[in-house]
Amino acid sequence: MTQLTVPFFRPSFDEEEKRAVCDVIDSGWLTTGKVTHDFESEFASFTGARHALAVNSNTSGMILAMEACGIKPGKAVITTPYTFVSTAASALHLGGEVFFADIEKNSYSIDPDSIEKILKEDAGHRICAIVPVHIAGNLCNMTAITKLAEKYSTPENKIYVIEDCAHSFPSRTKNGMAGTLGDVGVFSFYATKTITTGEGGMITTNNDALASRMTKMRLHGMDRDAWDRYTSSKASWQYDIIAPGFKSNLPDILSAIGRVQLKKADLFYQKRLKTVQFYNDSFKNEDYLTLPPDGEGNAWHLYLIQINPDKLNCTRDEFAKALQDEGIGISMHFISIYNFSYWAKRYPEYNAKTLPNAERHYQNTITLPLWPDMSLKMAQKVVDTVKKIGHNHHVR
Repeated sequence: MTQLTVPFFRPSFDEEEKRAVCDVIDSGWLTTGKVTHDFESEFASFTGARHALAVNSNTSGMILAMEACGIKPGKAVITTPYTFVSTAASALHLGGEVFFADIEKNSYSIDPDSIEKILKEDAGHRICAIVPVHIAGNLCNMTAITKLAEKYSTPENKIYVIEDCAHSFPSRTKNGMAGTLGDVGVFSFYATKTITTGEGGMITTNNDALASRMTKMRLHGMDRDAWDRYTSSKASWQYDIIAPGFKSNLPDILSAIGRVQLKKADLFYQKRLKTVQFYNDSFKNEDYLTLPPDGEGNAWHLYLIQINPDKLNCTRDEFAKALQDEGIGISMHFISIYNFSYWAKRYPEYNAKTLPNAERHYQNTITLPLWPDMSLKMAQKVVDTVKKIGHNHHVR
């Protein structure tokens, strides 16, 4: 196997994260407690959300958010096929169904026109949530999407907007931060995200009722968490179970890392932006490439390039393999969900013909390395390798 000279991603840690973890270990309290509550408070303050709820993954957060918004048997969500599978699978875990809207022709964002077409055809009012995904940190058209949710809501069936913010921290717009532009936002702190706790996530909302429901369902449906039960004057064994909930809480040992990473979020963004600008300047005149879309609030979590197949005598997969053979760590964001065997069998109506924009982006996109502590030497190696392969396969 080729030795990687430029890893796809490497987390940015220093002694501060190590000290924070050791402090939690020394405290004797490892599970969800004061450190997690502090992390939630700091995250809410950072984003401007009224509530922030720490969870053990974005997937857990999506399940909690969808459950609170009414996803259950007989109900459905609209989302994009151009996302990681957990976005859609979360609805199925609750017994709900999924409608896929295509993405925009010139971006990776879900297309509001495609969303509205599905809403118009929903005569049975099955749809109770729209789930836009901010791919690579570039935000969807949240103004249009929230207006659609309002337009098609009825007194009997409110349509919520649940932002999948796994890629979009710390995205800022004139209307607020990602995670506060809809009814609920769900972030990821997975190892490759813009800030990380190794595994973990955060839910944000300004809706008190949704926050209350998700808080209880996060921990078995209990009306009291462990920190409250073991530190308050009220007996630790006195609590109620209000519903069959989940086990989705984030422990203090991970929240400690998150609190340190949160303080560095803007610095990390500025470092990524320098690499993005270097990539853009280096690739802007290469006619076999299309640069990533950019818009207000772009967090630049990932750098997605599209190859232009009419300019090359190789496929995307061959281009990607050549990059790997040269020691460049790359990824693919994303394999459109309908290409997976389970989803193809469950929803045969969704395919390359019915979702042409998602298919075209999937067939032509490669994700290049991008992380805060990438050196200029590494970025130059990526650029030189891309250009070498592109020029070798260019159609003259």
